Amino acid sequence: MTKHTGASLLQKLKDGTITTDERRLLESWYLHYADQVEPFEDAEVFRHDLHDLRETFFLKNREPRKLKLWPRLAKAAAMLALAATAGFVTYRLVNKTEDMPPISYANDVLPGKQGATLTLSDGKRISLSDAIDGQLAQQAGVSIRKSKDGQLIYEIGKTAAGVDQYNTLATSKGETYQVKLPDGSMVWLNAASSLTYHPQLLLGENRKVKLSGEAYFEVAKDKKHPFIVETQGQRITVLGTRFNVNSYHDEHATTTTLLEGSVKIGTSSGQALKLRVGQQAQLKNNALITSEVNAEDAIAWKDGVFLLAGQDLETVMRQAARWYNVEVAFEDESIKRQVLRGSVSRFENISQLLEVLESTGSVHFKVKGRRITAIR
Repeated sequence: MTKHTGASLLQKLKDGTITTDERRLLESWYLHYADQVEPFEDAEVFRHDLHDLRETFFLKNREPRKLKLWPRLAKAAAMLALAATAGFVTYRLVNKTEDMPPISYANDVLPGKQGATLTLSDGKRISLSDAIDGQLAQQAGVSIRKSKDGQLIYEIGKTAAGVDQYNTLATSKGETYQVKLPDGSMVWLNAASSLTYHPQLLLGENRKVKLSGEAYFEVAKDKKHPFIVETQGQRITVLGTRFNVNSYHDEHATTTTLLEGSVKIGTSSGQALKLRVGQQAQLKNNALITSEVNAEDAIAWKDGVFLLAGQDLETVMRQAARWYNVEVAFEDESIKRQVLRGSVSRFENISQLLEVLESTGSVHFKVKGRRITAIR
């Protein structure tokens, strides 16, 4: 690989001449830099910078947008160059020793990709990873098309839609996708998730969708038509806001995290509450519990990051199983509750994630095909 400096790649990013491989390298460098140093006194500024950089990289073949964070990243370039002058980066946690030999596995697993399946109201299924850009379907007075950057877009026509016509956008393990709904709301689906909605969306007084799995929502403001997200045992009502919902069946609880605005949550048992920005609600055993959190952490997946900090090994491996489409087993049950630190790019092969986890010294992995076994 050609040697680069952080400064040269940051300049290419600014100029719009950076290649896909160079983007991956720059992203890896930046992640390493973010984990190893405290570059700015203002942690929120640094977090915002990392988010903006993720937005530029995230699974899209598009021209880089002009970044407002350039002056601060220029300051970081020198540190990036020192961290990766050989043209690659080794992920490690704070307690990993410098002389630790590199970890190798018999085989590796590639990361997930952008892809999903759209099921129309007539039962027709469209693979969005295979579909060409442009119009995909015309139904219920709504045009459905795929944009150049892989986004699914709905545009309402003049013809009224039937009340029983619904679409389902579903991702498999190892897939993620983004959809722009007819009202302008944006939804990012995580792996192994599905979203069901009417192609016109505005039916009666509400904008209603049903979610299974995990999604991040940026809801278009419309005071006359509340936006409703239904999950198993829970109903979320908003007017216009940003929030994340994790409602996988294999998780211990359904979590709703609010980043902007406000949401009302009601349960099938009759409990109700209103979330404030920076709060997270957990629905477990038909009871809602709220806590104060760093809300941005909940959408690290959407920005292309496995955020390990504060999570236990079992939770992280469930996420890995969905994203890498692998089977995970634990040979030693006692290591499931091991609390982790750090972060890893979701663009990397699974070996990079396993290397970071092994660097804690409390777990090791055996990889055979698409089966990952955790051992002590």
